[in-house]
Amino acid sequence: MATLSAVLDWLIVSLALGSTLVGSYVGYQAYRGYRRHDSRTMRALSAGLFLLTALAFGVAFVGSVLLRQGYIGLQYQQPLTLVTRLFQFCGVVLIAYSLHSRG
Repeated sequence: MATLSAVLDWLIVSLALGSTLVGSYVGYQAYRGYRRHDSRTMRALSAGLFLLTALAFGVAFVGSVLLRQGYIGLQYQQPLTLVTRLFQFCGVVLIAYSLHSRG
């Protein structure tokens, strides 16, 4: 019988994987919107959504799996977190730019 901790770990990994997959889908749909309308603001929006949803979640998911399985040492936890936060920040900045840019 699985312990509560094992079930919670499984749920955390599943939600992280789901967020990565759905984020990739959202980023792809935003890119399709950019290609359809060919506007600078849509390009910034699609890049921001891709950074925020697909890349940030992907780096966090892969990094956490590698850390949990022991493939990389714990000394890389903070750099992985920094890279994840950097992608999130850049994504939010691009989305804000796209919302306030004209043209």
